[in-house]
Amino acid sequence: MRRHSEIRQSAAVSAVLLVLLFALPLAVVVPFRTELFSADPTAVESEREPFQPGDLDGEMVLKVLVGDAVEEMTLGEYLVGVVRAEMPASFEPEALKAQAVAARTYTLYKMQTGGNHGDTADICTDSTCCQAYISEENARNNWGEDADAYEEKIETAVRETDGEAILYGGVPILAVFHSSSAGQTRASGEVWVNDLPYLQAVASPEPADSIPNYYSRVEFTAEEFREKVLSAQPDADLSDDMGGWLQNAVTDTAGSVETVEVGGVTVKGSTLRSILGLRSACFEWEAADGKLVFFVTGYGHGVGMSQYGANQMAKEGADYREILTHYYTGVTVEPYTSAAMG
Repeated sequence: MRRHSEIRQSAAVSAVLLVLLFALPLAVVVPFRTELFSADPTAVESEREPFQPGDLDGEMVLKVLVGDAVEEMTLGEYLVGVVRAEMPASFEPEALKAQAVAARTYTLYKMQTGGNHGDTADICTDSTCCQAYISEENARNNWGEDADAYEEKIETAVRETDGEAILYGGVPILAVFHSSSAGQTRASGEVWVNDLPYLQAVASPEPADSIPNYYSRVEFTAEEFREKVLSAQPDADLSDDMGGWLQNAVTDTAGSVETVEVGGVTVKGSTLRSILGLRSACFEWEAADGKLVFFVTGYGHGVGMSQYGANQMAKEGADYREILTHYYTGVTVEPYTSAAMG
C-alpha cells in the first residue's frame, strides 16, 4: 500500500511539473500576446500623443470640406494639415511658424469674407480653391524615417503661434503665399484686379541654387501653342509666322510679365502663364526650330510671402514675425481670438 501511495504521489508531482512546464511559457507570453502577434496596426504606430492645439486655436471649430464630406476639426488641427501640405517640413522652424501664421490668417480671412462654400463649410482642402491639406497618415508615408521629427516640427510651429494672425487695420489680411519669386515679390494689382496696400512688391532672398526647378524651360510646337491660346483667347491672330505671335511685353520691377500682346490681343502675363501652364509669370521666350521656347524663373503667382525666401530669412536669423512683416507691408502680428470674429 505504501508503495502504491508513493507511486500515486510521484505521478501527481509529475503531472504538476508537466502543467508548469507548459503553463509557464504561456504565463510569460499571454500578457504580451497583443504586441507579439496582433495584426492591429496600432501596435506599430508612433507612440506620440495626438496633437493638442493651443487654447485660442482649440476654441474655434471649423467645418472643413474634405472631398465630398464635411468634417469638424479645431482650427489648430486643420492648420497642422495645411502646413504639412504647403511647406516642406525640412524648412527652418521660424519659416514653418511664418507659414502657420499665414495659413491661420488666410483661414480667418476666408471665414470673415464668406469663403467659397456658403453654409456648407468654412474652408476646404482643395488647393485650387482654398489651401492644400494632407492627413498625418499620408504625410508620414511621404516622410518615411523622418516622420516623427517632421510632425513634431509642424505641430510645434502651430502650437507656438497659437491664435496669432497677420492684421492690417486690426483685421486679418488676405495672406497669400507662393513657393519662390524671382528675387522680388509682386504687388497684387500687377497680378489680380485689386491692389491691396499690404500686398506690395518687396525684395526676396531666393537661394536660387538650392530651389528645385527654380529655372525651368518649356517648349511648344506651333500647333500646341495655337490650340492652348485660341481656346482661351479666340480673337488672337496666330496665322502668321510664330516669331511675331508674342510682342510688346511689359514687365514689372520683379521682371515678371505684366502684359503681353498675343496675336494682337493684350493679355496679362499671369493669364498667359495659366493658359500655358508655366511655373510663373516671370518668363522670356524665343522662337527656334519651329517651336516657341519659354524660359521661366520661380514658381507661383509671386504675391505675398515667398516660402523659399522665408526659409532663407530664417537661416539668416530672422524670426517668424520679422519674416511676416517683411513680406506683408504695414501689418502687425498678434493674437486674434474667435470672439473678434463676431
